[in-house]
Amino acid sequence: MYMTLLLAIGGGFGSCFRYLIGLVIMKKFPNQTLPIAILFVNIIGSFLLGFLIAILPQETSLYQNPTYKIFGIGMLGAFTTFSTFSVEAVQLMLDKQYKIASFYIVLSIAGSILGFYLGYLLSV
Repeated sequence: MYMTLLLAIGGGFGSCFRYLIGLVIMKKFPNQTLPIAILFVNIIGSFLLGFLIAILPQETSLYQNPTYKIFGIGMLGAFTTFSTFSVEAVQLMLDKQYKIASFYIVLSIAGSILGFYLGYLLSV
């Protein structure tokens, strides 16, 4: 029960950070067809998750580590928005903006993987 509460607290912070960062980015880049706020959040979140995993002790299972549970699953799980990414990608396709949708999908996936890898490398 205690860990569930900590996950909820981490998730609350993560979702609030995602919302606030999204507002800042949308204010700086209004009227963008490309969902740049979600793209930014997913790449930064992946970078932070890679960094976190790399600095955690490797003696125990990742899923047994309370720091990973709180920050990796809770905070960063709520911070990144793969489900919202999916909604945005489908909406672009429904709007027949196929080139932008394709660019968004490729950039989101490749950027998130690259962000994770760079975060991991920088912490080793």
